[in-house]
Amino acid sequence: MDLRQLNYFVAVYENGSISAAARACHVAQPSLSAALQQLEDELGAVLFIRQSRGVTPTEDGERLYGHAGRLLSQMQSLKASFRHSVKRVQFRLGLIRALGVERMSQLLREFSAGVEGLELHLVEPDDEADARIITPKMLKAGEQFLPIWTDHFLIALPAGHPLALKQSLQLEDFDGLALIKRTPCDAWSQFYPELIRNGIQPDIRADIHTIEYALGLVSAGVGVALVPDFDVLHERQDVVLRPLQDVTLQRTIGLAYPRSKAGQPALDWLRLLCQQQS
Repeated sequence: MDLRQLNYFVAVYENGSISAAARACHVAQPSLSAALQQLEDELGAVLFIRQSRGVTPTEDGERLYGHAGRLLSQMQSLKASFRHSVKRVQFRLGLIRALGVERMSQLLREFSAGVEGLELHLVEPDDEADARIITPKMLKAGEQFLPIWTDHFLIALPAGHPLALKQSLQLEDFDGLALIKRTPCDAWSQFYPELIRNGIQPDIRADIHTIEYALGLVSAGVGVALVPDFDVLHERQDVVLRPLQDVTLQRTIGLAYPRSKAGQPALDWLRLLCQQQS
């Protein structure tokens, strides 16, 4: 049993669901579920009754909650008693949009926890920065690129859309189809020219900059949109996600940093975390 498992247990207890607890702890739901299962195995007890709309603590779960709260409170007090003044470490990190809230939150949390005195500033990807999380085409002269994630793209359709009955979509399905454009988007720069080459003309209804707004328009029935295949999107009930059969749409996300800055402790820690993600 470790403090991470207890933190996850308390989050599930207080949020009433595993998915809500995962969001609160900024971790992937499978990771939290696995840690909770390990805790139950170690204790030899069932802590929650899983239901379709959440979880309900068992008698053992109620008992553990009281102990866990006291242990976590004592640990926080212990840590506070050893805190001392440290030198602040300024770090500017440039981020492109649509990186995925859950995975970025986890990465930034681990980065902040591993650098004592870190003062993290998140800036636009084109601003001056100590490092940037970007796509390869944004790489500047003198920068090293470390791949982190490869994202595949899906088509988001309104729930109940006729095309949602298909298991996958083809380019011909987009002829005259109401489509939401999202820029900047690496997938769009691959997808739209392919439509034109095949003589397919979609009906572009909007030009949106963020995934959230694009999904809002999809949910409202305005059109369909290209979105990265993030786990959290599969939990939505108002949109349906389908792969595209004829074209492979993907992007690589990585850490870019000046070669001259290699060897700095904060950057080296961030590089290590990114290597663990890939």
